[in-house]
Amino acid sequence: MDGKIPITKQGLENLKEELNTLLGRERPAIQKAIAEARAHGDLRENAEYHAAKERQSFIEGRIQEINAKMANFHVVELGQKQSDVVAFGAIVTLSNLETEETLCYQIVGPDEADIKANRISYQSPIARALIGRRHGDVVKVVIPRGSVEVEISGVEYR
Repeated sequence: MDGKIPITKQGLENLKEELNTLLGRERPAIQKAIAEARAHGDLRENAEYHAAKERQSFIEGRIQEINAKMANFHVVELGQKQSDVVAFGAIVTLSNLETEETLCYQIVGPDEADIKANRISYQSPIARALIGRRHGDVVKVVIPRGSVEVEISGVEYR
């Protein structure tokens, strides 16, 4: 995929919102905090100043990181996709054949992956094992503890 990074439309919107917050709210606030800390005098022993400078460094780094990636994003449209084949953007429901536990993951780009929100990167071992498979397939997924067999019980695109 010629250096392009796949991302969902919602993922791109979330990154744009984060960038706007960093530029419009976070950067000005930290500049004000640095100015206030400077006003307190000796900077060598000023913990507020050093904490603010560290936060400023993080904010500037994140702004640069998002800006650098923006040109390489490729938005993958999901709405028109109707398929039982697992691909980027799919919401996949899995049934663990051993424990009968049901899991649900959406396969997304690395910049929008969030395991707590059940969004996994297409580069993850789980997603790589699922991509190209169909509803009803039994798949062996290698995990840190070994491997687990799951059945794909649902594939949905929204």
